[in-house]
Amino acid sequence: MRPYEAYVYAYPHKTAYRELDPRPPLAKVWAAEPTDALFLYLHVPFCEMRCGFCNLFTRTGAPAELVSAYLDALGRQAQAVRRALPGDARFATTAIGGGTPTYLEASELARLLDLAEQVMGADLAATPLGVETSPATATPDRLTVLAERGTTRVSIGVQSFIDTEAKAALRPQRRSEVETALAAIRAAGFPTLNIDLIYGIAGQTPATWRYSLDAALAWRPEEIYLYPLYVRPLTGLGQLDREWDDQRLALYRQGRDHLLAAGYEQVSMRMFRLPGTGSGTEYCCQTDGMVGLGCGARSYTADLHYSFEYAVGVRHVRAIIDEFVGLPATAFEVANYGFELDDLERRRRHLIQSLLQAEGLDRPAYQARFGSDALDDFPLATFADRGWLTDDPSHIRLTPEGLAHSDAIGPALFSGHVRDLMDSYALR
Repeated sequence: MRPYEAYVYAYPHKTAYRELDPRPPLAKVWAAEPTDALFLYLHVPFCEMRCGFCNLFTRTGAPAELVSAYLDALGRQAQAVRRALPGDARFATTAIGGGTPTYLEASELARLLDLAEQVMGADLAATPLGVETSPATATPDRLTVLAERGTTRVSIGVQSFIDTEAKAALRPQRRSEVETALAAIRAAGFPTLNIDLIYGIAGQTPATWRYSLDAALAWRPEEIYLYPLYVRPLTGLGQLDREWDDQRLALYRQGRDHLLAAGYEQVSMRMFRLPGTGSGTEYCCQTDGMVGLGCGARSYTADLHYSFEYAVGVRHVRAIIDEFVGLPATAFEVANYGFELDDLERRRRHLIQSLLQAEGLDRPAYQARFGSDALDDFPLATFADRGWLTDDPSHIRLTPEGLAHSDAIGPALFSGHVRDLMDSYALR
C-alpha cells in the first residue's frame, strides 16, 4: 500500500458528485437539519498566480469587473440560501477560503464580510473566523479590515522559505516577501497564525527542510501544517510523473519529530498546534452542517452533500465562474450537483473523518449515533496488523506510523460505489 494515495480532506470527494435530478429545493434539503451551530464557508476563486502543485478551484488574473460581478452573484446566492434556512439558524464558525480570499481589495473584503454578517446573520465579532492569505496579498490594509471584523485565524501558504524550492514548486516568491507578510500578520494581532509548509519538493533535502521548519518556528505560529507535495493531473507539476514516496515519508517524520520537540502537539497527519491555542475554526464535519457560498464551495447536511460543478483545468474553471456570475437568484434556490449519503455512507464518513485525526474515533459516541460499534461495521484488522491502528473501549486511534500513512488509510476506506464514481469522473 503506497503511503501517498490521496489527501482525504472530505468524504466523498467532489469527483463522486453528479448532477442532481431533480434538483431539490434548499428549503427542503435543510428543513429537518439541526441548524443551531452551522459552519459558514465563503469561497473566493481567485489567485494572483497558480502554483504548480495546486488543484484548487481557482483562476488567476481576474479583472476588477469580474471580481465585482462575482461578489454580486455571491450576494444573490446568500439571500436565496438564507431564505431557505430555518429562521432560527445560527452560525458557530465562519471561514473564507479559495483561491486566495485576500486577492480581494480591502473594500471588497469588507463587502464580503458584510454579506456574511448582514445577509447570512453570522456574528463575526462573537464567533471564530478563519481566512486564508498569501505572501503577496497579506497587505496591511487588507489585514486591518480582517482584524477589525473579528478574524481569529489567518493561514498563509509559505510552502518553503528557500527561494529556489519555491521556484521548483512553481510558486515564485522571495523570502523577503514572506517575512514582510508574516510581520504584517503578527502586527495585526490575530490570535492564531497558521503557516503551511510543503515537503517533497524536487531538490529539497533534510537540511533545507529543517531550514524552512526553523524559519517558520521563528514566528512561533500557533499552528503549522505540513503538506506532502502531490503531483496531480492538470496542475503545473502534473507532467513530471515522478515518485517521492520514500523521500516524503522521511521528511514527514523529520518534520513531525522536530515540531513535537519544539512543543507542538499533533492534531492530524498535517496539523500541528501549540497546546492551548485552538482557534475554534475547526470543522467537525461528522456532526455539524456546513453552508457553502461560492461556485467552488460545498455544503453538507446529514443526507446530502452538494455544490456546483468541479474542475481543475484553467479553461473549465473560467467557464464555471463565468456561468456562476450570470446566474439569477432563482438558480441558487436548489442544489445542483451532489452526493446522497445512505446510512452506511454516513457511518463510513464518520469513521474516516474521525480516524484521520490524532484523537481518533470516539467509540461510545459512534455507538450512540449509529447503534453499533465501528469495529463491527468496518474491517479494520488489516491496519492493526500493520501496526497502524490500536483500539480500546473508548477510542479507535491511528498509531504514529498510522498517522504517517493517513493518505493511504483514508482512500482504502472509501466505498466501492464512491470509488466507481471517482474513477468514472471525466477530469477537466
